[in-house]
Amino acid sequence: MASTTVALGAGWRLRFGRHPLPLLLGAAIIGCIALLAILAPVVAPFDPIAQNLEVKLQPPSVAHLFGTDNFGRDILSRIIWGARIDLQMGIIGVFFPFLIGTTIGAIAGYAGRAADAVAMRVVDIVLAFPFLVLMLAIIAILKPGLSSFYIAMALVGWVSYARLIRAQVLVAKSADYVTAAKSLGYSHPRILFRHILPNVLTNSIVFSMSDVVLVVLNGAAISYLGLGVQPPTAEWGIMIAEGQNFITTAWWITAFPGLAIVVMALGFSLLADGLGEKLGVRE
Repeated sequence: MASTTVALGAGWRLRFGRHPLPLLLGAAIIGCIALLAILAPVVAPFDPIAQNLEVKLQPPSVAHLFGTDNFGRDILSRIIWGARIDLQMGIIGVFFPFLIGTTIGAIAGYAGRAADAVAMRVVDIVLAFPFLVLMLAIIAILKPGLSSFYIAMALVGWVSYARLIRAQVLVAKSADYVTAAKSLGYSHPRILFRHILPNVLTNSIVFSMSDVVLVVLNGAAISYLGLGVQPPTAEWGIMIAEGQNFITTAWWITAFPGLAIVVMALGFSLLADGLGEKLGVRE
């Protein structure tokens, strides 16, 4: 019996050691948020946009665990439904900058010379403007909404990935396996996208996990300013903006959506740290 217990403990430690604690915690937090978002129609106790002025501004209670807002809408239900929008903003808002930046950075780093010079000058121009100010300008030129937010993120957020991938490709293209691929007569696109990129994407993937945090925060800020998701859609940034006039009398309207943003940010931060440790990425 004792030997069996020791063996089970050793096996558990071996499996646990393969997955760093931050990775497990981050995956658990994001998994729970994603599950709530998927099951929102089932688990949300009330309609997130249904108004009931008879119960407006009620504090947390058994009937409404997170209280109600100035329109009598249930805060908990709006947070659960809002998880759908905020997760979507985080994932899509990172995917397109990642795709664009990886492609541009890889081509610039591999081709060098004119292509590299042009790409880096464009990066310098984008970085010359404050990130959020440039996003606000792009959204203002288009129109307030989620689609405009994604376009702005794609036009502004790609530069970080481009610089990161370019630096990795500049080092990797001198590696022995690249020289061997060239000697075998492989085409440049094949060498770049089938041999170099799979070996240099690790840092960018880890960075994208932490970048989701910034995207969610930017999305909440844009919605707070009235340029993102539009009312009455349940979204955490909108909820904070709607509750700012009641911060001294109905603190729960802003406190719980703010806490939801913090929890999601913590989950993705832990996921990034754990993934970096798992893949051996050094900052």
